[in-house]
Amino acid sequence: MTFLSRITPIIMSISLSSSLAAAPAAPQPLLSPWSGPYGGVPAFDRVRVEDFVPALRAAMQENLAEIRRITDDPAPATFENTMVPLELAGEAYGRVFALYHVWSGTMNTGDFPAVQAQLEPEIAAFNDRILQDAALFARVRSLYESPSRQRLGAEQQRLLWVHYERFVRAGAKLEQAGKERVAAINQRLAALYTGFNQNLLADEQGHTLYLTAEDQLAGLPDSLRSSMAQAATESGHHGAWAVVNTRSAVEPFLTYSSRRELRERAWRTFYSRGDNGDAHDNKGIITQILALRGERARLLGFATHAHWRLDDAMARTPDSALSLMMQVWPRATQRVREEVADMQAIADRDSPRITIEPWDYRYYAEKVRQARYALDTNEMKPYLQLERLREGMFHVAARLFGLRFEPCAGGPRSSAAAQPARIPVYHPDVSVYEVSDRDGRHVGLWYFDPYARTGKHSGAWMTAWRNQERFDGEVTTIVSNTANFVKGQPGEPVLISWDDAVTLFHEFGHALHSMLSQVRYEGVARTPQDFVELPSQVMENWTHEREVLQTFAKHYKTGEVIPAAMLEKLEAAGRFNQGFATTEYLAACLLDMKWHTLAPPVGPLDVTAFERDAMTAAGLPSTIVPRYRSTYFQHVFAGGYSSGYYSYVWAEVLDADAFEAFKEHGIFDPATARSFRTNVLEKGGSEDVMTLYERFRGRKPSVEPLLERRGLQ
Repeated sequence: MTFLSRITPIIMSISLSSSLAAAPAAPQPLLSPWSGPYGGVPAFDRVRVEDFVPALRAAMQENLAEIRRITDDPAPATFENTMVPLELAGEAYGRVFALYHVWSGTMNTGDFPAVQAQLEPEIAAFNDRILQDAALFARVRSLYESPSRQRLGAEQQRLLWVHYERFVRAGAKLEQAGKERVAAINQRLAALYTGFNQNLLADEQGHTLYLTAEDQLAGLPDSLRSSMAQAATESGHHGAWAVVNTRSAVEPFLTYSSRRELRERAWRTFYSRGDNGDAHDNKGIITQILALRGERARLLGFATHAHWRLDDAMARTPDSALSLMMQVWPRATQRVREEVADMQAIADRDSPRITIEPWDYRYYAEKVRQARYALDTNEMKPYLQLERLREGMFHVAARLFGLRFEPCAGGPRSSAAAQPARIPVYHPDVSVYEVSDRDGRHVGLWYFDPYARTGKHSGAWMTAWRNQERFDGEVTTIVSNTANFVKGQPGEPVLISWDDAVTLFHEFGHALHSMLSQVRYEGVARTPQDFVELPSQVMENWTHEREVLQTFAKHYKTGEVIPAAMLEKLEAAGRFNQGFATTEYLAACLLDMKWHTLAPPVGPLDVTAFERDAMTAAGLPSTIVPRYRSTYFQHVFAGGYSSGYYSYVWAEVLDADAFEAFKEHGIFDPATARSFRTNVLEKGGSEDVMTLYERFRGRKPSVEPLLERRGLQ
């Protein structure tokens, strides 16, 4: 399991500080191979925060020793003496980093933030030490440039290409001074990403809006009131109601609260994260990140950071990505103007009359939806119980791909002999499932961490803690889906919004992509960023299908299947408010690209003015702000999507086109599902991804299904 494939998009490539040379011996619990059933499972029950520093340092030392054994080999480089040991290197580091990554995203409290701030630059240094190793690159390069390369198998050639490109993009061809500067930049960026994330986490947890009077709840459905009361109780505000400063809490409040002044307060609090002029303000960090990224791009021979990032993507250039966006942007912004006119007509009948502002958009959009389609999305929530939605995802995975999900025993060991093997979890909220294929073959493990809590980053995501491979024996995957749903009162079911239900299916699509991987070498599993969202976005489609909804959308009290009349309204309203949804998202894409096409050197910047001017120049309607403003745009300033947030719309072109194939033959057509699994999900990045897509679809993708789906023709 190669170290290179374990470098997630969140961590950029990095170099090793001399302080690691004398790293102390690490505790065995974090370094030891995972034991237990299913090829071993993460030892979450043995994690202590104070062990991360020595364990990661020791794992890095072990990985470096493995690399030295490759470079010290006096024999000429061959696939067997270079690529094979490189693919096997870093197993201990991968295990420890997987545990560290869990704590970073979901258990970031107490002493961990300080540990993370200390380790991120060292992790950056470690990766650069390998990626800029001249002797190692020389061996890989000699293989890549050798005529004998053509005699390798197709997946071996792809693996060699992947490694070669990563070395080059990390600066392996630079002179020593250039390598050292890139390494220094990467270490500083790692520290800045950590600071950005921790500032954002502090603002999400430190700026909750507490309501203390019943009349402040006007318009809110009972289920939302209940979850707000539970959130307030958990934070020590008994008898109050909390609007937690996360998307899954704020957006329902903005949709239903009839108290306009409270909507504005909640909106301003949420959209000002990282932009409060205090110790957690991210504007200074953003300017430093942009300057360093620009300098690195110039050193590596690229015009801008965006050109560097997109060089190995499907889009290839910023102009190509922008061209796709601009096929959609004018139609979306025009639709926004039409939507606002409809909302303003309703607002004009209110007293006092108002002009629609950003904090009014969701509230009046819901009123238009109810008036036009007689659909109150809140009426759907009793039919959207989290537990049943999970079963609905399992149902779709079974129908399409023959997968079965069986719960494993988690938490404390049971004394009952008949209980399944114990699977440790890192928090009591986490559940674990064994995944098997239709023939009973073990596929992997799926962990589910659904609820918001202190120390957990907001949003939803998928993580692979162990990737599939079959090079050094059959290795099955271990994946997780993480969300931030708000718990209800004890004993009450968790009811979620329609948008959250779609997000749940989206992230499950990422998990299926990892579960169904069938590559020989882990190093070729990773796909380009603007392709990786295809499996997740195509999975969203089944959420909307009546045949699927009738299997899991059942009233949490009566068990009644969601009424056909409600589904008809949902289908009729399917294109409703797409101006807002499309424009809000594309505005963030354009903002990302504007920031990262700044030509180096990037000097001092007024972040607020730049963002405002960029959005004005693009023609963003005043009633909308980007889905992610710069100061909390974690995807691009602390994650792996810099210059790549457009990937979601690029992948949606693919997904809309791909789902047309399912609709043509039936949404559970075995042959279509088998083709999608074989040609897309199983292949990872082992072949050119456009070739894979064309093999499934029989042609290149078309943008028309996307425009038709969103009603933007």
